[in-house]
Amino acid sequence: MNDQLTTGQCLCGAVTFRISGTFESFFLCHCSRCRKDTGTAHAANLFSSKATITWLSGTDRISTFTLPGSRHAKSFCSTCGAALPMSQTDGGFVVVPAGCLDSPIDLRPTAHICMADRATWDNDLEAIPRMDGLPG
Repeated sequence: MNDQLTTGQCLCGAVTFRISGTFESFFLCHCSRCRKDTGTAHAANLFSSKATITWLSGTDRISTFTLPGSRHAKSFCSTCGAALPMSQTDGGFVVVPAGCLDSPIDLRPTAHICMADRATWDNDLEAIPRMDGLPG
């Protein structure tokens, strides 16, 4: 990703932000903690040691949960629950959930990580039928 501005928001639109800088990696994490964070097979997070977050609105609605005894943390909108970016003070990097971005990004996922911990149903998903909308 070039040194461009990337924008995003939560689901209800109360929290908006801008990311300045480049992303170095884009991981799809299958660990049980990330699965619980997202309620799905994996988290899709972009990482940067150089980017900065500028909050444009809704800072009073940003909540962060840190799992006790771990570095695992998640920021989210206290109104709609949508995942939001966060600056990790331990490690000095920005973590941005890919799904909260409104701007297109040109970085493809770098790797699936924590595959040994993936859900038992997370295999051969390409064989499942695909639909362009909701089932009838």
